[in-house]
Amino acid sequence: MEISVTVTPHAKVPSIIKGKDPSYRIKVNARASEGKANMRLIEMLAEYFNVPKSHIRITKGLSSRNKLVEIIDA
Repeated sequence: MEISVTVTPHAKVPSIIKGKDPSYRIKVNARASEGKANMRLIEMLAEYFNVPKSHIRITKGLSSRNKLVEIIDA
């Protein structure tokens, strides 16, 4: 499954807001430096979809707020 994600880094309160299928607005409580926000994004999505972190991959937009994320179902 592929989802479109808009990430807000360095948010005070982390959250996942489901938009129109298949898009999400995600606020992460990590800075956007050294890939920390991307790592936190993967952790949050893994918990949200109840899959291992290794099943989540950012396919487009590694250095952008708008990303395309692939989630492999177990």
